[in-house]
Amino acid sequence: MATEATALQDAVHLLPQTNQLRALQSIIRDRHAKRKDFVPNAGRIIRQLIEAGLELLPFEPYDVQTPVGRTYHGLRLTEQICGVSVVRAGDSMETELRAMMPEIRLGKILIQRDKVTKLPRLYYSALPSDIAQRHVLLLDPMLATGGTALAAIDVLCDHGVPEEHIVFVNLLCSPEGIRAVRERRPAVRMVTSSIEERLDENAFMQPGIGDFGDRYFGTDLPA
Repeated sequence: MATEATALQDAVHLLPQTNQLRALQSIIRDRHAKRKDFVPNAGRIIRQLIEAGLELLPFEPYDVQTPVGRTYHGLRLTEQICGVSVVRAGDSMETELRAMMPEIRLGKILIQRDKVTKLPRLYYSALPSDIAQRHVLLLDPMLATGGTALAAIDVLCDHGVPEEHIVFVNLLCSPEGIRAVRERRPAVRMVTSSIEERLDENAFMQPGIGDFGDRYFGTDLPA
């Protein structure tokens, strides 16, 4: 069991499990949490995740002059980037990304489960025209079975984005989802705040958080 847990952590960039992060997780996982508490505290975790995702991108040396006339030998991103959210829950992460980087290019993908086949089906995508030349932060709070994530990754790859240019940013992920993505798309990097214990018989993560989209957008919570 310990070996499997280590392998999963090696496959995913897991945020450091600090006391502060665990306190934020406790707020948003609480079944009695109200939206006024859920949204801002989820946002605080999402910002940490986005920063961790950006850290995986290539940087180059960049010097600037400070107000006191000295040179600071810093860094800047080497490549152009964009964010792509998986509608609807991924829009919560897009909100935080846009606040952090107001000029970033954004795209959207809508994938829903087909009522007959039960498989993920692409219903809509709107992506930057030059997305093949960009590194992509793929945004979706939940990685459960991996079906939706893989369908979204397929859309990006079909538009010319190399696997290794995709960073999948999620709030929670299951061992099953991690394995599914790693098996099909091994070059895609993943960032998460928690690796859950397992999926239950209804494909909900345990201990989980419920339906993130409903809770974030207020369709399942008291105001």
